[in-house]
Amino acid sequence: MRRERFDKMNVVPFIDIVLVLLVIVLATATFVTNKTIKVDLPTASSQKKEDRKNIVLAIDKEGQYFFDKEALSLDVVKQKLGELDPQKDLISLHTDKETPFHYFVDVIDFMKSKGFENISIVTK
Repeated sequence: MRRERFDKMNVVPFIDIVLVLLVIVLATATFVTNKTIKVDLPTASSQKKEDRKNIVLAIDKEGQYFFDKEALSLDVVKQKLGELDPQKDLISLHTDKETPFHYFVDVIDFMKSKGFENISIVTK
């Protein structure tokens, strides 16, 4: 049995492996783009503190609403949300997983109609 001389290397399997690894890296990598311009802001002696409220709104599995740990009806919650600034204030919405969906939709629909921009839905 005679052996042939090894003078050529088949690189096709190597290219396949590299492409598969590239696809895995691209599929699992998270690409976060930060669209802010970095500037060093000057300081002023008449600094005004921004009044930003962080409100926690919770709905339990019976449909009871809690506005900053205070049990309230939906109408009172809507009234208190109406007193907030929709552009500044941050609202964290906590909903039990067994809560009927319409309780969640009632609150989200009201906040959308008032133009709230900073809403976070808290999950595990």
